[in-house]
Amino acid sequence: MEEAKNKGTVKHVLLAKFKDGVSPEKIEELIKGYANLVNLIEPMKAFHWGEDVSIENLHQGYTHIFESAFDSKEAVAEYVAHPVHVEFATMFLGSLDKVLVIDYKPTSVSL
Repeated sequence: MEEAKNKGTVKHVLLAKFKDGVSPEKIEELIKGYANLVNLIEPMKAFHWGEDVSIENLHQGYTHIFESAFDSKEAVAEYVAHPVHVEFATMFLGSLDKVLVIDYKPTSVSL
């Protein structure tokens, strides 16, 4: 039963606020580097990103969101430990003022 709980799509979500001194060009370069991880790290199945467009002003300073998809919790763990990810994450996190990461399994609600 535990193995079944670990299988199925897992979303890896990162909320970010870049440091004030990071240029728009550098942010674009970092986003392209993040997006390219899907081509370099096999367990990473998909990547999407966006900027906050909410009118609610509840973002708590976070300006960007990055979402990756994986086939299991083990696949996320493999991605996190992958040397290419470790190298990129060190550079990426150095450009951030705030970061929040959540992994979750999308769940439907039956009505």
